[in-house]
Amino acid sequence: MSKHNYSAYSVQDFDNFDCLKISKWVYLALIFILRGYVVWLMSVTNMQDRVGIIQWIYPETSLFYLSLGSGALGIFIVLVLSLRRPNANGWVKKSWQHGKGILTFALLFDLIICLVGFFYWHLLSLTWLITQAIIVGVLIIMLNLSKKFRINLAEFPEPLPEKKKKVIKPQ
Repeated sequence: MSKHNYSAYSVQDFDNFDCLKISKWVYLALIFILRGYVVWLMSVTNMQDRVGIIQWIYPETSLFYLSLGSGALGIFIVLVLSLRRPNANGWVKKSWQHGKGILTFALLFDLIICLVGFFYWHLLSLTWLITQAIIVGVLIIMLNLSKKFRINLAEFPEPLPEKKKKVIKPQ
């Protein structure tokens, strides 16, 4: 990477491995893809009414299961993100290099699942389907335009050289 790619970033924009911190667009896309799992976690933590939150957000139980199914690729992306460190397995590095394609595919897969839910099972409203298509479109465009995300994909954490400690010899 050229040093000009990093000129817009400060020291706080880098992580412990001297890599640029992951773009916020990646996290927004993951929250959107994993929304079924987020709702599920919120319902599990609610001790008084475990099913109420799910029923409020997903009035049709099938919608909730569709959301969990479409979020499966998001779980894989979170796994790759969490394993992205020096000396990672080869499949993690390979998956990270194809991160833009995997994220785009996960967003489109989520939209296709909702399209099937709308046309085949009549589970979604047209308004939500259009809103979801707009959100997916905006996320894909922003991921492709994000300079920070391009830099994220180009670099992978490597082991940092150890700092030598000064040894003080007793006299």
